[in-house]
Amino acid sequence: MFNFSLKAIAAATVLAVGGISTASADVTLRGASMFDEEHAFTKTLREFERLVAEKYDGDVEFDLRLNGELGVESDYVTYLNQGVAVDYTIIAPSNMAVFSESIPLMDMPFLFRDLEHWDAVLSSDALKPLEDDLREKAGIVIVGYHGGGVRNLASAEPITNMEELAGHRMRVMGAPIQAQTFSAVGAAPSAIAYDEVYNAIQTGVIAGFENEAASIQNLKFYEVAPYISLTQHTITVRPIVMSAKIFDALPADLQAAIMAAGAEAGAFGRALESNQDSEKLQAMADAGQIEVLDFAGREKMLELVQPVQDAYAAELGATELLENVRGM
Repeated sequence: MFNFSLKAIAAATVLAVGGISTASADVTLRGASMFDEEHAFTKTLREFERLVAEKYDGDVEFDLRLNGELGVESDYVTYLNQGVAVDYTIIAPSNMAVFSESIPLMDMPFLFRDLEHWDAVLSSDALKPLEDDLREKAGIVIVGYHGGGVRNLASAEPITNMEELAGHRMRVMGAPIQAQTFSAVGAAPSAIAYDEVYNAIQTGVIAGFENEAASIQNLKFYEVAPYISLTQHTITVRPIVMSAKIFDALPADLQAAIMAAGAEAGAFGRALESNQDSEKLQAMADAGQIEVLDFAGREKMLELVQPVQDAYAAELGATELLENVRGM
């Protein structure tokens, strides 16, 4: 079912003999990040480590492997489930969907009304049904919530309202909910391979796409799509997770420290990533690479997508979860 890189398998074999030792006062927790020390994920995991050590009245050590040494996120999910090699990390919800049918709801467009609503949801217990489902089916404990990348429209021509959005030929990700959502607000979405987006806009096959500021900047999409419409249709959620097998074997006071540290580290990471997102947009604007446009009609968009969201949540068995989020 799962594909492992040779590097990941070799690393897992070495690390599987490590982990916690309840026979002594010392506890070593093994972490993984696909990125270097400068990435927001890694910085958030470092803050998590610092907070755990601060809150726990005992000896705890951390062994965080960086730069994909232990493979990719799909590998991490398997390790967490089995309680080997990786005890804590940050993972995109889509990588855990193999275990939990409801978790893709986290990536649904227009799930959050705005950044304030997003932060309020992630600071509450609104997602507890999802957390319980993931723990039961995947053996993964969510201890906090990172995220904060904001996806907006990037286009070759200005789009500032619902009328200009009508019929807009845009690239969306392959998941059906993406096309259904943007069709509901009047656009003309199509699934195109990500590595073909630049040429597709350049040649007029599509007129734009949607993404976060970092990707627009790193891949120079601003050269063909310099108009950024602030639809804020998706705000990323990236859970900080632990293996339930490892977590359940820890002393109760360390478990409490981990849960408290996870909540605080998540808030730290959300502020960090959302600020970085805004800074990247501003840097491109200051360089004359993009023009940032306000979008009039976001409330109408939220109204139009609600039936699509309702049907998707029902399909996932996540109606209660969606109601919890909307009720915040």
